[in-house]
Amino acid sequence: MEKPMKLINIGQVAKRAGVTVETIRFYEKQALIVAPKRSQAGYRQYPPDTVKRIRFIQHAKEVGFTLKDIGELLALRQEKGSSCTDIKVRTSQKLEEVDKKILDLIRIRDALRNMIMKCSGQGALSDCPILEELQLDEEKT
Repeated sequence: MEKPMKLINIGQVAKRAGVTVETIRFYEKQALIVAPKRSQAGYRQYPPDTVKRIRFIQHAKEVGFTLKDIGELLALRQEKGSSCTDIKVRTSQKLEEVDKKILDLIRIRDALRNMIMKCSGQGALSDCPILEELQLDEEKT
């Protein structure tokens, strides 16, 4: 005879997963976690594996996946016919996005560094090379 699964309340889930109750409710609204059963008193009651799912979501966010991406990964995990290849492709795409963002940030850093090097920090605002360069960029658009 199978032992019935012990359900846990939202506060317990939040504490075990290291998130806030509001985060759990948000994930429910985003359909990243299944809406829980309710007790007779109306309290949310979650299966214990909800904690693992929330930790998965949190870790995926930490490595750059968006909530949309995470929803797709979770769906693939449940989809028959999905393979490790599907997950690897998504992860490779995410890496390409991150590499592009890094290149954009390097370009921005270099532009800011260049502006700073042109400016002595002395003189009137009307002669400020940083403002002049920003003005030139504004005129290009």
